[in-house]
Amino acid sequence: MAWVLRDRQLASSVAVPVAVVGAKDPSERQIVTSDVRSPIVVAGATGDLGCRIAFALQDQGAAVVALVRQGAGKDRIAALQRRNITIHYVEMEDANSLREAVGNAACVVSALNGLDDVMLGQQGKLLHAAVSAGVPRFIPSDFSLDYTKTRPGDNRNLDLRRRFRDQLDAAPIAATSVLCGGFLELLEGSARLVVPGRRVMHFGDANQQLDFTAKDDVASYTAAAALDSTAPRDLRIAGNSISPNDIAQLLTQLTGQRYRTLRPGGLGTMSAIISAVRALTPASDDPFPPWQGMQYLRDMMSGRGKLVPLDNDRYGARAWQTARQTLANTYVRES
Repeated sequence: MAWVLRDRQLASSVAVPVAVVGAKDPSERQIVTSDVRSPIVVAGATGDLGCRIAFALQDQGAAVVALVRQGAGKDRIAALQRRNITIHYVEMEDANSLREAVGNAACVVSALNGLDDVMLGQQGKLLHAAVSAGVPRFIPSDFSLDYTKTRPGDNRNLDLRRRFRDQLDAAPIAATSVLCGGFLELLEGSARLVVPGRRVMHFGDANQQLDFTAKDDVASYTAAAALDSTAPRDLRIAGNSISPNDIAQLLTQLTGQRYRTLRPGGLGTMSAIISAVRALTPASDDPFPPWQGMQYLRDMMSGRGKLVPLDNDRYGARAWQTARQTLANTYVRES
């Protein structure tokens, strides 16, 4: 694929606070301003995370353009419109209109989600449009554990991110990936960590630290990164690093009932279960079948996807939503 750059000069009008990196003590960090007139374009803004990112960008003073496909959810579009966020309808197959849609952007943020056709196809078209239009920066739809350290072939969805990373790094555009572990909302039940019998299930080491970050915190941090022209290639954040033992102890404290860990086996056992579940699951376009979630947990429980070092304080101290809050909201019944 040939990349064609069109030179243009970015002017500025909105002053956005950005923390200066390098101070050993976060309290010593100075705050400077990064001026951005050009809007931040968000693709996938009608999705859960994309909408949160668009709102967070607006809250931080940015002009936001949401790329929306015809037929996207009306409720989410209405929510964007209520915030006076500019809606730009696009078809990802129309290269010219897509290039025009991103043409004045200071940064394109992708929150697209899906399988090959989305993560490589549509996101690839978005990247090509950004490069062709001279957009200086691109944030891909990674928002995951550290897939740069995991094993290829172990996780289908992370393999798609790895393949797109190669494509992105070959393009003449500055890129920043936000790596955040698992979404904290997984502890509300979809991760199947807390099982009947007041047990916290795990494979491998019960003391392995697992990284979780709330979606709103991911969105807020991503917005700050989009407004930071000096952001590095990778930013690693974890609102919580907590082990299965820690979760059991927290639930015991919160509920007054004893929770214990449950270890059905090691990581080899987990891999065997994943293979069996995958073989029995009909093929579909679902990006998150049960076996995919299990692959993700395996990468967390093995420690291979652990986020190190963390960049939590790059944009100043912030109050991260905690696992304790999420577990309390989910498992503590009102009296």
